[in-house]
Amino acid sequence: MPGHSGETIPSPVGDADALIAAAHEHDPDIVITDVRMPPGNADDGLRAAVALRDHRATLPVLVLSQYIEQSYATHLLDLGSEAGIGYLLKDRVSAVTQFASAVEEVAAGATVMDPEVVRQLLRRRHGPLRQLTPREREVLSLMAEGRSNGEIARDLYVTEAAVNKHVSSILQKLDLRLDGQGHRRVLAVLTYLRA
Repeated sequence: MPGHSGETIPSPVGDADALIAAAHEHDPDIVITDVRMPPGNADDGLRAAVALRDHRATLPVLVLSQYIEQSYATHLLDLGSEAGIGYLLKDRVSAVTQFASAVEEVAAGATVMDPEVVRQLLRRRHGPLRQLTPREREVLSLMAEGRSNGEIARDLYVTEAAVNKHVSSILQKLDLRLDGQGHRRVLAVLTYLRA
């Protein structure tokens, strides 16, 4: 993207550190990044975007993601309104005119969120446990009591495999993915206790 000096960055960068260095060197009009970038392939791209916004509050940022990560979207929205912010799912990028329009809107200072991300955020706002089935709530309640999957299976008169499926579904519905940010089972219980 052209920088304030009118020059164009010659090629995309390969990792989050290079993104930060290129943005400092070229002073771009907008930064477009993937949430997951090397070196860690976790949320390095998002953290780079946040660091760049901390350095320059008026820098528009558009973040792309393969999956809906509600915590990432919330973090982006918390960056403030001094400049445009965008969060799009990568499958929307294939619609070139829609993507180009999103880039222009974010560069102009607007907030652009993928419609599915907005739906997820609204659903979460109405209570993260609302999307769980009654059986999943029951399993989560027993998890909160410190029961193992085997103990839950015995209490509910189901197989341990069935409990494993319920736990997996609970973690997915609560958007608790494997990302090294904490033990997902504990985070699920904390979500239950806060509700």
